[in-house]
Amino acid sequence: MRLLFELDKKDHADCTKTFVRNSARSIIIRNGRIAMVHSLKYDYYKFPGGGIEAGEDPIRTVIRETREEAGLTVIPGSIRAYGYVHRVQRSTKDEAERFIQDNFYYLCEAEDDTVEQELDGYESDERFTPEYISPEIAIRRNREDDHGPKDRIMLEREARVLELLIQEGFLKQEDRHETDL
Repeated sequence: MRLLFELDKKDHADCTKTFVRNSARSIIIRNGRIAMVHSLKYDYYKFPGGGIEAGEDPIRTVIRETREEAGLTVIPGSIRAYGYVHRVQRSTKDEAERFIQDNFYYLCEAEDDTVEQELDGYESDERFTPEYISPEIAIRRNREDDHGPKDRIMLEREARVLELLIQEGFLKQEDRHETDL
């Protein structure tokens, strides 16, 4: 899988331990809009997806996490690799820990019907809401609005992947306000 870009805060040189937590995320495009999860509490957008569990491959993660977070059922035969983002920074939970994450993105299609979300504690608290949205709205919201305690590097990662999708012709650059899933 190709490296899309690296995000390195260069704030971890003195860390004495390392924590690695890779993730897999879906890129689902329908009618020129992109499926994103909107945190209503902190007002940011992220691609559906999450952490790869021990012994789980990224494809299974994309299917599982997209269903849990967005209520979208990924069609397995439609999944194809897009690229990954390599992220390195000091952990927000432990000053002595370096956090490393490869975020694997997959282009895929989803069934038309949605299912009920299966949110975990923090996702419920943030009121994760699935939306098909114009990429420009998500980019602007992630970069310009206040998101409370959310790590800005994660929000920038999502904005840059959206920009790549526009640059490479997967998404058109137009500003729609419809966000219904």
